[in-house]
Amino acid sequence: MPHKKLSLPEKTCVVCGRTFQWRKKWAKVWDEVKYCSDKCRRHRDEKTSDKDSQS
Repeated sequence: MPHKKLSLPEKTCVVCGRTFQWRKKWAKVWDEVKYCSDKCRRHRDEKTSDKDSQS
């Protein structure tokens, strides 16, 4: 019998805007998670500098 996933909490990535689900490795720090991947975390500064130049 296959394992059924429960409805897991979701967040939206602040860089790419995609939604991502809770992962076990984030259990202790879920409130602090902002990025869906390491790639988005590395590019967080580029996204914020784009917003500054538009204002």
